[in-house]
Amino acid sequence: MIKYSALFSVIFCLSTNAQQSRNNLIIGTYTNTCVSGGMYVYYFNTDTGDVQLKAATKSIVNPSFLTFSADKKYVYSVNENGNDSQVSAFHFYSDSGNLQFLNSKSSEGNDPCHIINDDKYVFVANYSGGNITVFNKNDDGTIGRFKQIIKQNVQSASDDKPEVSHMHMLQFTADKKYLIASDLGKNYIYVYRYNPDGVEDVLEFSNFLRVKNGSGPRHFTFSPNGQFVYLLNELDGSLLVFKNNNGELKLLQENTIVAKKFKGKTAAADIHITADGKFLYATNRGDANTISCFEIKKNGKLKLLQTTSTLGKGPRNFAIDPSGKFLLVAHQYTNDVVIFTIDKTRGTLTDSGKRIALCSPVCLVFE
Repeated sequence: MIKYSALFSVIFCLSTNAQQSRNNLIIGTYTNTCVSGGMYVYYFNTDTGDVQLKAATKSIVNPSFLTFSADKKYVYSVNENGNDSQVSAFHFYSDSGNLQFLNSKSSEGNDPCHIINDDKYVFVANYSGGNITVFNKNDDGTIGRFKQIIKQNVQSASDDKPEVSHMHMLQFTADKKYLIASDLGKNYIYVYRYNPDGVEDVLEFSNFLRVKNGSGPRHFTFSPNGQFVYLLNELDGSLLVFKNNNGELKLLQENTIVAKKFKGKTAAADIHITADGKFLYATNRGDANTISCFEIKKNGKLKLLQTTSTLGKGPRNFAIDPSGKFLLVAHQYTNDVVIFTIDKTRGTLTDSGKRIALCSPVCLVFE
């Protein structure tokens, strides 16, 4: 009897470990350039980096950015489609990988490119619309009526000819007291106070920060402790480090992801930090198609360690897997995802040799 019990324990442990090493990966795509059903769900083996297609949607238009609910039961996507742009809700079934469509709402602004959510609301950045839309979230996971639409008209004294807003990314501070938004068109970072119980406005304008004209603030990320903000500027490839003091951002350091002798077009894209807070990565599209790795010092400043080819064209989005062993880069123009191995000690990347062939992948989200 003891032998059978021990055997059962071994089998149970092996089964549990196998399940823990297989995470769901959802990939959002553009559907107007090649044949794509929209979103694809894969098994991702965090031990080996191997992938296996699990499920896919049909006829979902341009789900170019995705976000999970906190309980992982729901997935929300933008549908970037000009005047017909929407935001959509899906019930996610983890075991099968199936995504059940629940409902859609107009994004209330053209070409939404970023989406986040919490227990009460769904927040959307509309790129061409130049605004932020806040939607109510229903108990069944569906998207409710919009609660607030923000089109910021702040202008600094030096703006003789203000540009058109292109909202690009939204993110909460670690304490959730503030929401930060990047305006690529006007070269602003906006900070809003967050009041989830507000009767009318849940986002209240607090302050704004002007970055260098023509730099194009795109994506940003926070240090794990929330003390530092790292901003990647699309148009000039600059990478800025800010100290975050209760919603007030102070510039600490300016870096770049553009190589010294590089002469082509710059189009910086995405930025992420490892879970342990040791390394930061940032991609550059345009003519470069590279990813840069930086060491994060204790004072929050960065030191460049490596710039290497992403081995494809149009590295729009990338993700670090839950184990921290692999970094996956989605290439919009060469229709593939390249999987790199991360050296956890040095932070540098090497090609694992593994690929996911897929039409125009532009967003990677792990469950």
